[in-house]
Amino acid sequence: MKTITAILSAAVFYWVTSQPYAEQPRVTASYYGEAYRNNTCADNKTVFDPDNPTLAAHRTLPFGTKVKVSITKDKFIVVTIVDRGPFVKGREIDLSKAAFAKLADTRAGLIQVKLEVLK
Repeated sequence: MKTITAILSAAVFYWVTSQPYAEQPRVTASYYGEAYRNNTCADNKTVFDPDNPTLAAHRTLPFGTKVKVSITKDKFIVVTIVDRGPFVKGREIDLSKAAFAKLADTRAGLIQVKLEVLK
């Protein structure tokens, strides 16, 4: 059952992100930081560093997936999925603190972003 749910979630995610930029829905992004420093990520290869702006967590995307996370068409970062989460209802992606800081002030805690799977 979990496999079917994951496949359906991924299919919906890919469909949503294939829409033109203006039509893509925004999702909520958060960040995780110091409490997880030096923990091994769910991919069992990466040691989490909140100062690394290329790391992110997503509940269903495969490990190693590159995702473009954008606030506007011109303000974006590219992250790699290396962990699972966020596990808070209503949040779609957890960024490293450094990745979040490239998009917005970390004091915001949550931001609305658009996601585009690159690879």
